[in-house]
Amino acid sequence: MDTTGTLDEALQRLHAAGPERNGRLTNHAPMVVEALAARGRAGQVHRWLDLYRRKLEEFPTATERVTAANWPEALGDPRRLADWIGYFERELADRPWREVLGQWWPRLLPGLYGGSTHPVIRVGHAVRTLLGAQPTGPRLAELAHGLGYWAARYRPLAQLADGPGGFADADAALDAVSPIAERTGGFPERLARVTALPAWPGVLAEPALARARLAELVRAATHRYATHGHGEPTMLVHAATAPNAVLRALPALPARLWVPSLHAAWTASAAVTAMYAPDGLSAGVAPLTSLGPEEVFDRALAHGDEHVIKLTDTALDVGDPRALAAALRSVELSEPLA
Repeated sequence: MDTTGTLDEALQRLHAAGPERNGRLTNHAPMVVEALAARGRAGQVHRWLDLYRRKLEEFPTATERVTAANWPEALGDPRRLADWIGYFERELADRPWREVLGQWWPRLLPGLYGGSTHPVIRVGHAVRTLLGAQPTGPRLAELAHGLGYWAARYRPLAQLADGPGGFADADAALDAVSPIAERTGGFPERLARVTALPAWPGVLAEPALARARLAELVRAATHRYATHGHGEPTMLVHAATAPNAVLRALPALPARLWVPSLHAAWTASAAVTAMYAPDGLSAGVAPLTSLGPEEVFDRALAHGDEHVIKLTDTALDVGDPRALAAALRSVELSEPLA
């Protein structure tokens, strides 16, 4: 993790901006600068931010204080973004961050799908900073911004029907996802058309097994991007990065929350797959053994696109040649940050 202070400086700079822009597009900068710092590229953080800053908007205006008494009525109200962030800033100033996260994770988990899964991804990045070093003010504030964004964009799914089950692994389960019939419109519109998903991973009781299955899902979704990412190069990134955010948060959560976290992560990954599936597969991508993880991450950074950097960050967590090939595929498919 970054020990230069650059990450804290960047987070302080970013906390003057809101979590969204243009109505509902996500501000990815906090997630990207955390990934750069985590991968030893702290020296590139401010340069990347200078390129991205045109996408930042001012922090939204507060409307009404969120409290322990009135929070249910504010849940899922994007007009209350500033109110929710303020609430979590106060909570994290008064209590240990793991305690706050453990209390709110099960409350927010059913609404993981709001904000195109970006809120939980931001929380996953924030948790990694807190697990990796002594908590600082900017890093605690980043967790408050992530949790506040999640609470404001909270969106649960309607009851889903169970599709086929009995899969040997996550690869087979993702292969069994049926694309929605009408693949038009934005994320909320498509999400409403998801009515059934394969029944995976089935009934689990042991937290350790849930964690293993979640890592398996992240690996499968990352590999899948290499041959399916052309369906929608930006949105299909989230089939891997959303479950990986949940996986990163598990060490900070009580073990009793690991099984429901796996199920929510699977639903998110499978739903994104159904919403943006391509009509056909691209040609297979051969494992690129000539490039190591550091070189692949450097290519993502040189490209600059926020989703490319975040998928590559996840691919490095997976760490195998197929994952690195998927990261390079995202470089090919995406427009660079200019």
